[in-house]
Amino acid sequence: MAKTKPGKKDLDSYTIKGTTKVVRTGDCVLMRPSDSDKPPYVARVEKIEADHRNNVKVRVRWYYRPEESIGGRRQFHGAKELFLSDHYDVQSAHTIEGKCTVHSFKNYTKLENVGAEDYFCRFEYKASTGGFTPDRVAVYCKCEMPYNPDDLMVQCEGCKDWFHPSCMGMTIEDAKKLEHFLCSDCSSDDDAKRSLNTFPVSPSVEAKVEPKRRKR
Repeated sequence: MAKTKPGKKDLDSYTIKGTTKVVRTGDCVLMRPSDSDKPPYVARVEKIEADHRNNVKVRVRWYYRPEESIGGRRQFHGAKELFLSDHYDVQSAHTIEGKCTVHSFKNYTKLENVGAEDYFCRFEYKASTGGFTPDRVAVYCKCEMPYNPDDLMVQCEGCKDWFHPSCMGMTIEDAKKLEHFLCSDCSSDDDAKRSLNTFPVSPSVEAKVEPKRRKR
């Protein structure tokens, strides 16, 4: 275990003020923003410690929302999507409002019901450059966009690719009634195969931008 500074001690857990919810290292939490009009910040707790006056602090690793990133929110970003950043902070534990769950992308797409405290993460984000890991993702449909889990897609039984109903000239209601679906390429006599392309995730930003974050 890492040595703590004099007068400080590591804590195994912290009970959120006014609740019975217990936060431990590795948990994801919702933290109160300085601007009350903004949604709560999301962070992963890396360490919990108390000073000699029993003031509890948490070392956190921030998740960024797409609109907080250099490239901004893009068409394929889900409403509950977050990026795990390389930005760390130390905050008062009193700013923790609640707990949440940040799922892997795969597990999130399997949820039958998405709750208010469910989020997902498929990219790590470098706050100083706007770079993402992974830097490219597979694309689908005729529009060749990455998968947004908020959008209904239908799978072609021929090529196994996924398509947006609107790109296929269908309504969502029509797509939900389908028992079988073949895309226009597979339903025609043209046997040409679509190449599996990828989509660049990171914005082409030359200048480095220093991350502006919450200070309390």
